[in-house]
Amino acid sequence: MTKYDTLVLIGRFQPVHNAHAEIIRRASQLAKQIIVIVGSAKQPRTYKNPWTGHERRLMLQNVCDSIKADCAIRIEENTDTIYNNPAWAVRVQAIVAKYTKSTDNIAIIGHKKDSTTAEYLNMFPQWGYEEVELIQPLNATNIRDLYFRRNANMNFLASVIPSSVRQWLEGWQVSPDYEQIIREREFVEMYKKQYSSLPYAPVFVTTDAVVICSGHVLMIRRRSEPGKGMWAMPGGFLNAATDRSVQDAMIRELREETGIKVPGPVLIGSINKVQVFDAIDRSARGRTITHAFRIDLPNGELPKVKGMDDAEKAQWVPIAELDSAVCFEDHYEIIQTMLGA
Repeated sequence: MTKYDTLVLIGRFQPVHNAHAEIIRRASQLAKQIIVIVGSAKQPRTYKNPWTGHERRLMLQNVCDSIKADCAIRIEENTDTIYNNPAWAVRVQAIVAKYTKSTDNIAIIGHKKDSTTAEYLNMFPQWGYEEVELIQPLNATNIRDLYFRRNANMNFLASVIPSSVRQWLEGWQVSPDYEQIIREREFVEMYKKQYSSLPYAPVFVTTDAVVICSGHVLMIRRRSEPGKGMWAMPGGFLNAATDRSVQDAMIRELREETGIKVPGPVLIGSINKVQVFDAIDRSARGRTITHAFRIDLPNGELPKVKGMDDAEKAQWVPIAELDSAVCFEDHYEIIQTMLGA
């Protein structure tokens, strides 16, 4: 007799390692089925989230096949919404509901290794909780740290990742995405060295412009690291010496990066919403708090724009065609929040 009808395992699996495999193996002995939910899906490739949801599903499927479990194992993806935890939880509930009945005995399996993990594990009081002790001290962050280095030695990872995952990672080292993430990591490390001697880590203030016109949003393609080639809102850092306000900084950055052919008073008069976005890890560069301004321009012909300064290109993008997988940092979520989506 099994203890549960269903055990739910939630994680980012960046990448899948031996502890994940062991949890799945134990879950297979306790439940009739396992639902594995892969988080941070549809995100841009970054050092923190280097592999797509599809790629991590393949890693997990290979690991599950090697376990040869008797129970059914379902693997699903879930996107992140760092500014709307209830929406994230609802999607988890919907995934589980696809494979279960209201009378089923359901539990989440995992280990509360930190406050973030504990927070999401506590979001489902309607289910039980199956605690798993710390299986190995080396976690996914440590593995990425060893992997995303020039001349990385895969032998260091042989004892902490399944053989199928190791083979996959070795093959992925020849991809241009691997090289891009190494460049991003090197940039961030050099960037942080600028303030490493300070007694306290600095807090950066930035602005972003969510400019809407005729069902389009104004986006720029980033010219440099971090996020080179990704799409972002026009914006940048507050200039403490010259910007009288964050609104002034937003207008300045908007003009510098897009050259938008709209008079300043019209831009200011079209501001309909201002909101602060301050998720603690929203930027790899350090604690960065941004002030987003929604600017609703009159419908009609789209104003002319041109990529300048930090922007390789400026372009009006139909809102329905925005793709979170190519948007910088949390910019896609900011736009959705500012639009009330």
